[in-house]
Amino acid sequence: MARQGVISSMCAMAWLLVAGIIASIPSVESLGVCYGMSGSDLPPATSVIAMYKSNGIKAMRLYCADKPALEALNGTDIRVLVNVPNDVLSNLSTRRAAAAAWVRDNIEPYHPSVVFRYIAVGNEVAGDAAINFLLPAIENVQSAITDAGLDKKMKVTTSVSQAIVDPCNLPSDGKFSKEAHKFMGPILKFISRNGAPLMVNVYPYFTYAYNPGDMDVRYALFTAPDTVVKDGKYMYQNLFDATVDSFYAAMAREGVTGVKVLVSESGWPSAGGKAASPENARIYNQNLIDHVRKGTPRQPHPIKTYLFSMFNENQKAKGVERNWGLFYPNMKPVYPISFKRSSDTTDTDDSPAPAPTLAPARRGRY
Repeated sequence: MARQGVISSMCAMAWLLVAGIIASIPSVESLGVCYGMSGSDLPPATSVIAMYKSNGIKAMRLYCADKPALEALNGTDIRVLVNVPNDVLSNLSTRRAAAAAWVRDNIEPYHPSVVFRYIAVGNEVAGDAAINFLLPAIENVQSAITDAGLDKKMKVTTSVSQAIVDPCNLPSDGKFSKEAHKFMGPILKFISRNGAPLMVNVYPYFTYAYNPGDMDVRYALFTAPDTVVKDGKYMYQNLFDATVDSFYAAMAREGVTGVKVLVSESGWPSAGGKAASPENARIYNQNLIDHVRKGTPRQPHPIKTYLFSMFNENQKAKGVERNWGLFYPNMKPVYPISFKRSSDTTDTDDSPAPAPTLAPARRGRY
């Protein structure tokens, strides 16, 4: 998760539970959980993988090809999204041999015992690195995957910040920023040819917290009682949908309409900032779990989504950055959450702390 990138966007806008705390259900194909490792006190990978398995969590995002995690995933049916780290993109972009070596060292030794589904080349890459290195690195990794005979098993793409879409009034007005336009068009055309999705980190929390006077928190938490934004025939009751659909509009402006959005991160912090509390985090994440099965007004089909994140991570910056976890490092839950639909549970009180009267979202905030 990139702090400044997400905050600056105006447009857009697991699981071992100790027995009985989180209800497990059969595999939910649309959902995964990000496994971040920026903590000095996190449990070993074997325990973490057991947490996923015990609760039927079928997808995991890894931010690097971490050897202990991949070894612990061996023989499981957990589908893996693995990142190529930003700091190697320059090398991979200029040397096909380096991309081949990355695949040979980090993918081939574990396949097929580890079920790789996606390779994200870079995470929220911006500036000159995005313009100069990102597409060539994606192309070279794709070539390496193809040469290894793995192109039918996994898709190669990248993960971007919601901030690359410019401020706009309506989701249908979504367009990429001047900087992002320089690299997104060619990237989209490339991943479209290979049938890969665009991964987007979607954070209604940051859009709300950047200037909370601009909207009612319920619009960010999925708890608005009625339509907040009307965009032609499309009605929006939550900021998550508006953010995702703004990307579809932005892609269409680049002449690309066949690429799906995969939400590679989304969550709500439990402490450290405005409206950051265990209750609001529970409300957001529970509603997100329920909602992604439905899709958005423009794209009414399940949205593959990765909740951020498995643990609170104490090596991140102080404040909200340390408090996105569903679990504490001791593996105890930060708050209860269920993969069952809220309507299937007896606890249906999803009201946040009292908020101002709901008002239409203001310019640039939906």
